[in-house]
Amino acid sequence: MRTEQKLNMTMLCDFYELTMGNGYFQAGFQDRMTYFDVFFRDVPDKGGFAICAGLDQLIEYILDLHFDEEDIAYLRDRNLFSEEFLAYLKDFRFTGDIWAIPEGTPIFPQEPVVTVRAPAIQAQLIETFTLLAINHQSLIATKANRIVRAAQGRTVLEFGSRRAQGTDGAITGARAAYIGGCAGTACTISDQLYGVPAGGTMAHAWVQMFDTQYEAFETYCKLYPNNATLLVDTYNTLKSGVPDAIRAFDAVLKPLGIKKCGIRLDSGDIAYLTRKARKMLDDAGWTECRISASNSLDEYIIRDLLIQGAQIDMFGVGERMITASSQPVFGGVYKLVAVEDKGGAVVPKIKVSENVDKITNPHFKKVYRIFDRATGKAEADYITVWDETVDESRSLELFDPRATWKRKTYTGFTAKPLQVPIFQGGKLVYERPGLTEIQDYCRTQVETLWDEVKRFENPHTYYVDLSQKLWDIKQGLLRQSE
Repeated sequence: MRTEQKLNMTMLCDFYELTMGNGYFQAGFQDRMTYFDVFFRDVPDKGGFAICAGLDQLIEYILDLHFDEEDIAYLRDRNLFSEEFLAYLKDFRFTGDIWAIPEGTPIFPQEPVVTVRAPAIQAQLIETFTLLAINHQSLIATKANRIVRAAQGRTVLEFGSRRAQGTDGAITGARAAYIGGCAGTACTISDQLYGVPAGGTMAHAWVQMFDTQYEAFETYCKLYPNNATLLVDTYNTLKSGVPDAIRAFDAVLKPLGIKKCGIRLDSGDIAYLTRKARKMLDDAGWTECRISASNSLDEYIIRDLLIQGAQIDMFGVGERMITASSQPVFGGVYKLVAVEDKGGAVVPKIKVSENVDKITNPHFKKVYRIFDRATGKAEADYITVWDETVDESRSLELFDPRATWKRKTYTGFTAKPLQVPIFQGGKLVYERPGLTEIQDYCRTQVETLWDEVKRFENPHTYYVDLSQKLWDIKQGLLRQSE
């Protein structure tokens, strides 16, 4: 089997999920209802928030969850699994419930991003793919959002397919970058599959194929007069590249009355060259010509270029976005937080560690975002036990769960539940938004955050607090574990 063939993603799991599943089956736990949370502990790049993404791929995976005959045969050949368990897998499908925070939502450490309620074998088996989908796309969407914010309203395109970590890294990475705010991608298949607008013009090879640079530019303008963006740094940007581009624009576009055009730089001192190029274009009457820049850009380089007065209208960002190279791992985890007893009562479970950050928040939970009614700004997130409600007509006191003396009382607020039902009883109940709708939602939700939370360095800590009831349950479980 080759990886380019259609694979059954049910088998994209850690092997221990299958050995545990067989063990659950042999121990009679296959029908026991369990609750698992997906959450993360640290924001990439020491930022103030992350962007949730990858839910749509998780939905597709759950809808197609099954074992083929060849999968069963492979597992039988391992001589580890009982025939009863293999027979159970023949009719395997997901019958549980999933709640999740919608894609494009700013998310914060320790809060449940996805909650799975399902029989033990089902819940355990989907761990790897759930984490893979959420971790990867949330990482890229978060990085893209940082880069887009650094560009201060200028267009940002995703250019990283050739340096992505494999095919799926390129394809779904472009999707995630679009959610984070990119205007488009160079990855054609991401447009075909997901509707991420794909575009591109030329590489240096186009210029090198012709006897002269001017001939290359003139030919391209004739072929694509309404999309003429010329790469001007193949030889000498200011002495020949920009002048030849102006000559081609004058010869081909001007007689057609076309003013929309562009140049791109991929090397050299971008700040200096774009300032000079802008003056040359303006002096020649091409004031509407857009200048694009690429070449190993990230949010810090873009910010510095703009501080230095670079005249750039559009940024093409490649490997540092598609691989999130400054911190290429989103540390989402999948932890058991509760089970149901024989009577259906929810029994909280906790993981204890000497590392305080690795102690989990137990129980089946809800997470609310607290918004100030006067400003519309997000003030804090509030995690409660599943059966708690928030009364917006009364004041709400929140406290830091790690420093309980730090307290703040909110009045005049709205409390928005963040998680929404995705699957109920194995059936999809979520109306999946379009990708442009997700991107628009992401932009509006990021705008609800205070600027202090959005700083690249030393952002203000956005508090994720526990209800008193949940905090008491957690402390009780910790005391029992001693």
